[in-house]
Amino acid sequence: MVKRYKNILEVVGNTPLVRLNDIAKDLKPRVYAKLESFNPGDSTKDRIAKYIIEKAEREGRIQPGGTVIEASSGNTGYSVALTCRVKGYNCIVTVPDKASKEKVLMLRAMGAKVYICPSDVFPDDPTSYYAKARALDKTIENSIYVNQYFNDDNTEAHYYSTGPEIWEQTGGRITHFVACSGTGGTISGTAAYLKERNPDVQVIGVDACGSALKKYHETSEFDIGEIFPYTIEGVGKNMIPGTTRFELIDRFVKVKDSDAVFRTRELPLKEGIMAGYSSGAAMQGVIQIAAELREDDLLVVLFPDHGSRYMSKVFSDEWVRAQHFYEEINGREVEVAFEELNFVKRNREFL
Repeated sequence: MVKRYKNILEVVGNTPLVRLNDIAKDLKPRVYAKLESFNPGDSTKDRIAKYIIEKAEREGRIQPGGTVIEASSGNTGYSVALTCRVKGYNCIVTVPDKASKEKVLMLRAMGAKVYICPSDVFPDDPTSYYAKARALDKTIENSIYVNQYFNDDNTEAHYYSTGPEIWEQTGGRITHFVACSGTGGTISGTAAYLKERNPDVQVIGVDACGSALKKYHETSEFDIGEIFPYTIEGVGKNMIPGTTRFELIDRFVKVKDSDAVFRTRELPLKEGIMAGYSSGAAMQGVIQIAAELREDDLLVVLFPDHGSRYMSKVFSDEWVRAQHFYEEINGREVEVAFEELNFVKRNREFL
């Protein structure tokens, strides 16, 4: 019997786990991808938007006709907007100016009011998208601020959904979990559940070059010298999010913008999976650690969203060229445009 749903929010979660074959054929472990683009809002952020807003309703912190506010690089904002449409709330989203054009247009299509803020400022700068969201929350009555970077409900949502799903889908045989760390909610909540079931599960966080998370994890010091501009969306941070439970993450690996771009563009060519920029970053993280793993390991990598949100960026030849991205292959620097990608990847030995 085909199940029918009362509304789109009932479709959140229970996303598929899919074996990666071609892109992982030279890697030792079995590699599976958790495809979060199968959520109705095309990303893993549907889980936290639904969970946080429904918890606020249960606790009486928002009333009918209220406003939900969030600072987001795009995906959480869209998931919040989707949830607000179903539940009848107003939605305001502040976004950094590096968010893709598609994300901004989708937010507006879902009825959200969007404020675009500079991304090259620190979080406490009054023009940052974090500060703008906090200011709006203080001035608007009957509003809640999702505050994904410092809201433990973000982590809790994944403890109760993503973690149990992965455990069940792997029959408890998972040995490694790899995920990008932005707010840290996804990786921390999932890690908390998996490590409760098996403390030996290794959790690897993927950070961006230009972010402070890896250094903080290793030294417990926030080093401003680690911070510089980068293009990957939703990965890394120029602050330390309160929702990241560093003690549950065994290690971090850093990935470069260019490597994340190339892996993102490889996924549809090699696996038929149209995943987003942070998914490419996560895949690059897997490749960087795979040589250390064993053939009987079972690694799950989380792909947070869909590639359709990055057509004007990662999948645009013009954008890739404008960033001057290069890839080192056998000691040579080769500029990779979309039409060259398949040739380069399949002919490494000849370069």
